[in-house]
Amino acid sequence: MTPEVTYTRHEGADAGSAIDAFLPAYEEIYAEPPYLEGPRDVAEFIEHYAVQAERPGMRLVLCHDGQDVVAFSYGYYLAPDTRWWTNLQDVQLPPDQAREDGRRTFVIIELAVRKAWRRRGVAATLHGLILKDVYAERVTLTVRPEPEAAPARLAYQAWGYHRLGTSHPWEDAPLYDCMVRDLQQHPLTNP
Repeated sequence: MTPEVTYTRHEGADAGSAIDAFLPAYEEIYAEPPYLEGPRDVAEFIEHYAVQAERPGMRLVLCHDGQDVVAFSYGYYLAPDTRWWTNLQDVQLPPDQAREDGRRTFVIIELAVRKAWRRRGVAATLHGLILKDVYAERVTLTVRPEPEAAPARLAYQAWGYHRLGTSHPWEDAPLYDCMVRDLQQHPLTNP
């Protein structure tokens, strides 16, 4: 049963200026295992988000319960010079599969729900809204491999994603499972 919540979608500069609205949710969610993020991690997230908010096709979807943001998701189109596919540790994609043109692949960077709101359909609704009107061949995302992230991984698989390989996005980053889903319809209106 879906709770009585509202959703808002923000694009471009509007998405960039909305960080204060969902930062408390981010801090709460990512303090949990397997993330265990502290103040330094949150500060790095704020810096990364400012850069990501400038990416082409940037969109942010927030789920509100009254004034509180209880869940959020954001993403954008991969740029032609992306390192997304070269970050894979255990698979090397053929050049034609790794090629990006700025519209071929939409990446979901975050899809997070506060604990009290999980298993209520909020994540599925966020996923549908973030991909609504996406004109791309595929969508990709990453998920942590630890057992605590198993519910998210199972949801992604139920939504049509498959594991492509292990991603190590930057030097001090943990490992992630990179997942991909082909988008057969353009635009994707009912994921």
